[in-house]
Amino acid sequence: MLAHLFEIHGRFCAGHPLEVIVTTFTLTACILNMETGSGHPRDGTLPLALHCRPGRCNSDDLNAADIIVMTIIRCLAILFTYHQFRNLQKLGSKYILGIAGLFTVFSSVVFTSSVVNFGRSDISDLKDALFFFLLIIDLSKAAILAQLALSSRNQEEVRANIARGMSLLGPTITLDTLVETLLISIGSLSGVRRLEILCSFACLGVIVNYIVFMTFYPACLSLILELSRETNAMKPLSADKIFIMHPLNEEDQKPNPVVERVKLIMIAGLFVVHANSRWPFKSDESEPTVEGDVSSANSHMIVNSYNKTENPSEVKEYLMNWLSVSADNIVILILLLALAIKFIFFEDKGDIAKQLRSKVEDDTEEKIENEYVKEKENESEDMNMLTTKISFGNFIGMQTISLPSKVRDWIGDKEAQTDEKQCNTDKQDNKSQPSRLKVPRSLKECLEVYKSELGANGLTDEEVIQLVKNKHIPAYQLEKAVGDMERGVGIRRLIIGEAGKFLDNLSDLPYKNYDYSKVLGSCCENVIGYVPVPLGIAGPLLIDGELYHVPMATTEGCLVASTNRGSRALLKCGVTSRVVADGMTRGPVVRFPNIVRATEAMAWMQDSENFKKMKESFDLTSRFARLTKIHVRIAGRHLFIRFVATTGDAMGMNMLSKGTEKSLNTVKEHFPDMDILSLSGNFCTDKKPAAVNWILGRGKSVVCEAVVPADVVTNVLKTSVHALVDVNISKNMIGSAVAGSVGGFNAHAANIVTAIFIATGQDPAQNVGSSNCMTLMEPWGTDGSDLYVSCTMPSIEIGTVGGGTGLPAQGACLAMLGVQGAHAEEPGENASRLARVICATVLAGELSLMAALTAGHLVKSHLRHNRSSTTVTNAINIPENTTGDNLSVPNILQPVQNVCKEFIEKS
Repeated sequence: MLAHLFEIHGRFCAGHPLEVIVTTFTLTACILNMETGSGHPRDGTLPLALHCRPGRCNSDDLNAADIIVMTIIRCLAILFTYHQFRNLQKLGSKYILGIAGLFTVFSSVVFTSSVVNFGRSDISDLKDALFFFLLIIDLSKAAILAQLALSSRNQEEVRANIARGMSLLGPTITLDTLVETLLISIGSLSGVRRLEILCSFACLGVIVNYIVFMTFYPACLSLILELSRETNAMKPLSADKIFIMHPLNEEDQKPNPVVERVKLIMIAGLFVVHANSRWPFKSDESEPTVEGDVSSANSHMIVNSYNKTENPSEVKEYLMNWLSVSADNIVILILLLALAIKFIFFEDKGDIAKQLRSKVEDDTEEKIENEYVKEKENESEDMNMLTTKISFGNFIGMQTISLPSKVRDWIGDKEAQTDEKQCNTDKQDNKSQPSRLKVPRSLKECLEVYKSELGANGLTDEEVIQLVKNKHIPAYQLEKAVGDMERGVGIRRLIIGEAGKFLDNLSDLPYKNYDYSKVLGSCCENVIGYVPVPLGIAGPLLIDGELYHVPMATTEGCLVASTNRGSRALLKCGVTSRVVADGMTRGPVVRFPNIVRATEAMAWMQDSENFKKMKESFDLTSRFARLTKIHVRIAGRHLFIRFVATTGDAMGMNMLSKGTEKSLNTVKEHFPDMDILSLSGNFCTDKKPAAVNWILGRGKSVVCEAVVPADVVTNVLKTSVHALVDVNISKNMIGSAVAGSVGGFNAHAANIVTAIFIATGQDPAQNVGSSNCMTLMEPWGTDGSDLYVSCTMPSIEIGTVGGGTGLPAQGACLAMLGVQGAHAEEPGENASRLARVICATVLAGELSLMAALTAGHLVKSHLRHNRSSTTVTNAINIPENTTGDNLSVPNILQPVQNVCKEFIEKS
């Protein structure tokens, strides 16, 4: 609940950045100018106003111990700030540094104004205040939020990621702020004036840092990224994704509940301490107050001090005091100079051994460069031999040299000028080639580098492979280990290819330029590339008054063309579709000691009141999954329970699994002797032919119908209504019954279903149940010259969120249909629309194929469109004046009077 509130807050700040920033600046200006005309301090002045300026106090106020302590604190603040910015610089992104710097500067301004005004402090306090703030501020959380924002590809994703970051970081930072404030403020109760001043600085710094992080910072992030993307200033952001994954994966982990409970206990205890100390349950006479201890002379001094603060000459004097030569200032200056020299001259410099090794490698590269240039000039007549020499096969045996950059560039230019297939291999693997050619270090050295801050970025591919072979890096975690998903996939290709001795066979399998962040953890494991599948478009298809262009990914020739012809035939009257049922299923199997207990449990679950208990526990597991009914079947002492639930726009198997498990635990409370054998007992039934899906349905149950006018049947489908109806009865009804088919009363529904499934990121294995379809045809109209056709599909198992729908290409196909992601207003609407599109497209494909079978065009069209020209010429001689009409469709169909109108009126 708390995380959700912070997510809403983060989305608001990221969605209205200008408003939030202007409001923050306005409040800051108000703080700076608050009561500047008053010459008297507030009542109850904070302890930090009870000390005097440097050079204006008695000697006992500014003693040696105080100077030493403050100097140490200032030095620590400088070192801590330097350390934080160096850590940010190691992330490799200039945007992180800039944004963190802006966050620090603005926070310092707000903190300074708060110290001067709320604390009634002198300007002399600002030096200590600023150093304390630098010591308290923590840039690690700000860097994590910036990384989340920078990993976005568009502004909408920026807002979503900032909201996600606030939901992750907000509760933790809020809890930490409360603990730190209450804990540090205990020092203000000590009675030691200097300690009270320091603790007041620290508390104010913690609060200011929290407020700025929760308001100004997310708004500033959103605005900077929006302006930068509009000016194309942030095109290199894709390179920053190398460092994004590791810290974000850590933040996604659930917080330690033990630590949270300890913090809550600390907050409660500290609050009691403060309540007892600041609002004591005693008489006012018995408790001394700060005001009572301050003499009238001191009060007069404070007032005069405050008035002098506003004098410009006094401000100049304070600044001169700050810059005066003193021991503490000299120490701070020496520290700053030392850090500057370290950063300029010694940072990022390797040790002497590494520099010497680099020098040796440079000399070697120079020699190799000369040899390679000569060799390539001699072989310039035969580029195929060149590309063969630099293929991966030779790389395995050339691990003692490293190609210089000039040679790599020269080779790259030559490869770009040829169309040889092997050059594609080189382009795919050129990232791994140079690193494999370097001399690999010893296993001990590689392990030391891997465990250092450099990690796998400091290792070559060959050295990473060495660590994998010695079990120091799991092969399935290569992407996470190297911090670069594409590089991890490339290294896995080398490992598996060498182990299986099919490295050369991977040359035509691409792996570059793919967003593997959408794959790992949700779609596939042990990834070595991706398989491109041709994508065609069928349509436009008129469904319920809307035109759709349907994407179909397939390697079967004529499928898209045939479906496209069916879509044209349906364009006149269109397709009417309805989703008549919606419910994904999961069917666990449980066992009891005997049939008596099994029947008792069966009767208990079928009772309406008990079903409500099961539903309550089921619905608590998800925001979208809602249990609608259960079917219980008994087999001996086993019970098979089929849970049916709506799942919004998701396909919903994972939702059903979680809800089913929770609901079964509720049943087990009443029947402790029940054994849950399996969460899936094949009564679902998932990815297997089953009559239960055909009869009861699973997923979306859809029905579509259409009327095809007589002239369209004749001119486009090249057949007659009577012949179509006759073939449909003989083939789809009688033939399927003879075959004993379950749900197979159609011509080729699985073709269309699978093609759309692959294109839109569905689970291709679920075409088994999703392809259940009954195609019906009958004459229509007063004289029966028109054709009525319908498709009934009771078990389309699809979703528009989760799984493969999140992949870029599949998401684009869903977006073409207007169903990408979850519906903003009605959960489940996008998935239902996709189911209607699938059923209507199946109807178009059924119509076209049945017409081809009826007219005898099937073999001819496949031989023409699904075979090479040589095969077609040798196999069959097709007359030129007839083949062009088989799959062609007139662009403009003749109007058909009253056919569609009568059908709509009857419907």
